Amino acid sequence: MFDELRPHLVELRKRLAISAASLIVMFFVMFYFHEPILTWMVQPLNDALTEVGKVSVNAANGMITTSQVGGAFFVALKVSFFAAIVGALPIILSQIWLFIAPGLYAHEKKMIIPFIVGGTVMFLVGVLFAYYIVTPFGFDFLITFGSFKFTPLINIEDYVGFFTKIMFGFGLAFELPVFAYFLALLGLVDDRQMTAFFKYAIIIIFIVAALLTPPDVLTQLLMAGPLVILYLLSILIVKMVNPAPPLEEEDEDEEEEEENESGLSVTHHDEYDELTYKKDKDE
Repeated sequence: MFDELRPHLVELRKRLAISAASLIVMFFVMFYFHEPILTWMVQPLNDALTEVGKVSVNAANGMITTSQVGGAFFVALKVSFFAAIVGALPIILSQIWLFIAPGLYAHEKKMIIPFIVGGTVMFLVGVLFAYYIVTPFGFDFLITFGSFKFTPLINIEDYVGFFTKIMFGFGLAFELPVFAYFLALLGLVDDRQMTAFFKYAIIIIFIVAALLTPPDVLTQLLMAGPLVILYLLSILIVKMVNPAPPLEEEDEDEEEEEENESGLSVTHHDEYDELTYKKDKDE
């Protein structure tokens, strides 16, 4: 059994090594540009603090701080790593596809470009949606709340971790139509299965939204709403790629299988009776 798995493990190690190498190279590239990237990441927070300063005298001195001696350096590392994952995403997706490609048909192997482009674009769309739609509402609400009593001093280390969590959450969530398309292409799911699973998907979506967003209802809805829409869009995509057969055809197929099984059992029974008759006659 291990001998059968050995080639797959070797191939997996090769794909992981290429992905890790691309991530390391991209990390050093992004570390060189970490200051403008950090400025971009912190901009929603600065906007929220500015807005708080307009409505609250106590918040006028609100600022972004660090609580560690090497806080700025570790923040630069986190920012560079986050940007490196986004930059290396096309290579990582290509390695995932090349790992599963040997098990695909020839026409399915040609879908590598749509998989890489679609996966990268949808991830970026999710990140941009979170940045320009979700974070302004979420940060304004969270920072403004209680600002009449407290001066917001935001720890940059906590903020970067919180920010990347939201960005990755939305980026991965927006990959749903892409993965649904390729699962349907491989014949693993159809539209009837996804429609039947919809009520459970709603529960899972709201649980994921609660885990990946700040603890306020508005931000959770801003994530859960698009996810529900993306799931419905995925159903339409799957229906075009791998539609479920009509129920009448399934019933006919089941009846044919039952008839075949019953016919085989009758044939075996008749053969058994014939053999028994010949044996009794010989005796």
